[in-house]
Amino acid sequence: MIGLDTNVLVRYLVQDDPEQSAAATTLVEGLSASEPGFVSLVTVVELSWVLRRAYGVDAGRCDQLIGGLLDAGELRVERASVLRTALSSHGRADFADAVVAELGRAAGCDHTVTFDRRAARDAGMSMVPS
Repeated sequence: MIGLDTNVLVRYLVQDDPEQSAAATTLVEGLSASEPGFVSLVTVVELSWVLRRAYGVDAGRCDQLIGGLLDAGELRVERASVLRTALSSHGRADFADAVVAELGRAAGCDHTVTFDRRAARDAGMSMVPS
């Protein structure tokens, strides 16, 4: 098993740099269920951010791409069940905020506190009491 950094997945998905995209495609398409690639939780959250902010990928398409990673038999995605829940429930919430909230729930937290009003409203977090 080999770990895959965010930039490898970006090059594979976006195909924006001829040399690096070709190398990423060869690498990713050479993975298999018996010789998989590992994608960390941090990599998935970072990938979402890069696709949305740097490449202007809309939320629906970004969700599809992440869902594809979660479904790929040649990838082992860290905390895939947490990511699936965050992906299916984030609605208007930022994906990273949904992941933070879901990680808290999965760890047994009563709630996750934030100073971010949007995260409280959209991801089900609670505002830090003042």
